[in-house]
Amino acid sequence: RVVLIEKHKMGGDCLNYGCVPSKALLAAGKRAHLMRNARAFGIAAVEPAVDWAAVHNHVHGVIDAIAPNDSVERFQGLGVRVILAAGRFVDPATVDAGDYRIKARRFVIATGSSPVVPPINGLKDVPHFTNETIFDNRQKMDHLIVIGGGPIGLELAQAHRRLGSAVTVIEGAKALGKDDPELSAIVLKHLRQEGIDIREGTLVESVSGSSGRITVGVRAGDVASAIEGTHLLVAAGRRPNTADLGLEAAGIGFDKAGIKVDAGLRTSNKRVYAIGDVAGGLQFTHVANDHAGIVIRRALFRLPAKTTGRVVPWVTYTDPELAHAGLAESEARERYGKINVLRWSYSENDRAQAERETAGHVKVVTTRKGEIVGASIVGAHAGEIIQMWCLAMTKKLGIRAMTEWISPYPTLSEINKRAAISYYAAAPSNPFVRKVISLLAKLG
Repeated sequence: RVVLIEKHKMGGDCLNYGCVPSKALLAAGKRAHLMRNARAFGIAAVEPAVDWAAVHNHVHGVIDAIAPNDSVERFQGLGVRVILAAGRFVDPATVDAGDYRIKARRFVIATGSSPVVPPINGLKDVPHFTNETIFDNRQKMDHLIVIGGGPIGLELAQAHRRLGSAVTVIEGAKALGKDDPELSAIVLKHLRQEGIDIREGTLVESVSGSSGRITVGVRAGDVASAIEGTHLLVAAGRRPNTADLGLEAAGIGFDKAGIKVDAGLRTSNKRVYAIGDVAGGLQFTHVANDHAGIVIRRALFRLPAKTTGRVVPWVTYTDPELAHAGLAESEARERYGKINVLRWSYSENDRAQAERETAGHVKVVTTRKGEIVGASIVGAHAGEIIQMWCLAMTKKLGIRAMTEWISPYPTLSEINKRAAISYYAAAPSNPFVRKVISLLAKLG
């Protein structure tokens, strides 16, 4: 028997405020961008007329199309008791939710995370968006100021720029600072070429104004200045949703990073598991989904499933996309010492040339023995192409295995095989290999 407690919207952040609407908005922006840049294909370029109300309807139409999979009716049809209320532990084995009190053998906390609104002087008195509100917008923003240069901030910055808004991004440290700087530099270059003003190493000191006229006071080093815009988006990170859950009453340990769990996702209360953003760690929907599978194996079948050793990819869905899995080059050098770094450029791929998507490259890191320990890709459809490397690392395949499959021609994924083959590029210059080849040649 299963009870599902939800205090707000079924489907949570990903469906309603995160992955789904942001990718729908990016898709709209991409169509506008293609219209402006069609001349290279022999098609007259045009400036698109953007209907923001229709863009809003497109975004919410996508949400509506997916929502039935997460609906109350679907789960009730599966035999799940759904309670639409806030849940709170009252003791280690009991949760109150609305008019109900639930005792259970096992509990799973999957409350996710919420956007951080930093304590910036004046911010609470100025209208601003977060990812939870920006998708309700139905009008063009003449100048959108984005606080935060991470994946959420930059994805939404590019979408709005392509849909006709001026955009300024303010980042206190390094934009896309968690990614390989070699690859993130390519993304940032393209965003700037599209007209996005990205200010790195710039701290926000104050916010003032009202709707349609907002001023952000910033400081870069010793230089203070002001940025004026019409709208403001705060994309300064996320914090786990642990408040008002009665965690203390349940004997569940937690801190600012989230609920504390072991490798099997069990909390300090052995009845209770925590998964996804609320458990700390990487904040991705696919990580939460993987966590759910681990808990099912442990709670129902008592199998020793753990989070350790999992290859977790992540993708920033800017154009070009930025994808990563495994160790970064710097991490691999620290762990293994001498490593091999393999690269293959999109410009050397025939399909990329045909599509005029030649920006970017694949970068693969192996040990001296050819063990694949990391992969990063910047370029078109990087989120799709990275998946072969995820499988290879999960199954502990060596680099040789990535050369032994037949890639259909012409496809972007062929860059994976080309990168793998480059591992053996130095072999013909090896004196021993040359002697073997010479000997074989003499044998006829």
